[in-house]
Amino acid sequence: MTLQQLEYVMAVYHHRHFAKAAESCDVTQPTLSSMIQKLEDELGIKIFDRKRQPISPTKEGKAIVEQAARVLACARQLKDTAEEEKKSLGGTFNIGVLPTVAPYLVPRFFPQLMNAHPEMDIRITEMQTEQMKTAIERGELDAGILARVDGLEDMRCHFLFHERFFAYVAKNNQLYTNSSVKTSDLTGEYLWLLDEGHCFRDQLVKFCQLKAANRAKKCYNLGSIETFMRIVESGKGITFIPELAIYQLNSDQRQLVKPFALPIPTREIVMMTSPHFVRTTLLRLLVDSIQAAVPKDMLMLRKTQVSV
Repeated sequence: MTLQQLEYVMAVYHHRHFAKAAESCDVTQPTLSSMIQKLEDELGIKIFDRKRQPISPTKEGKAIVEQAARVLACARQLKDTAEEEKKSLGGTFNIGVLPTVAPYLVPRFFPQLMNAHPEMDIRITEMQTEQMKTAIERGELDAGILARVDGLEDMRCHFLFHERFFAYVAKNNQLYTNSSVKTSDLTGEYLWLLDEGHCFRDQLVKFCQLKAANRAKKCYNLGSIETFMRIVESGKGITFIPELAIYQLNSDQRQLVKPFALPIPTREIVMMTSPHFVRTTLLRLLVDSIQAAVPKDMLMLRKTQVSV
């Protein structure tokens, strides 16, 4: 039994497909299949039901997969401990980033960081909060960049910055002439919101006590911030954008941006790791790089702002 075999098992489990798993491991499919077959023979257990599509673990195989994940996590931590003792920036570092954060934050720090430290191998995946937390617990991610929400108490969260919410209002909307938007104004409108499960949406709904979003949801479900912005620009309704998105707008688009009336809803963006994370040198570099890449006034919560 080898760690390599366990990595192949986890690849098949995640991809549910032998060819895709082999590609992700940079080996041929026959090699991966043969190694898993040898492990099954050694254990006397069929780990995967190859007759099902997509490939799924057998009842006994589920226990093997769970244990394999724990073993690989321990092996990874051993390697990470060695890297930290050397103050190294080497090795692969997997980061999850919220879809409502990634398009606006990653371009601000990632290219510069890679140019300054070509020895680093950082891999970024967009995913939602619960997926991120589960992946960190399983050792599949090293860290996550997300908004602080309830339920993260058993994780370690490192402050990155505060980010205000803004309304994005169509020119023919009655709120367009307002200097700011009150939560009481957000009734009876086409409110383009992300689907349930996105913390960006959930925080806004809670803060604004929004009850008028059902009509818009029936028109367009499972949208993205960028899609909803294009709809607003075409003259229909209101959506909401994070502060960093404003820096990517042209002058015409900025005219559609309306601040909230006081207090201004604000989310706290953090870097989340497991309590057992040991690569503090790499983490500190990432945190410092991100904080240097955002406007300085986003590093503190002002009296006019309220965390949601």
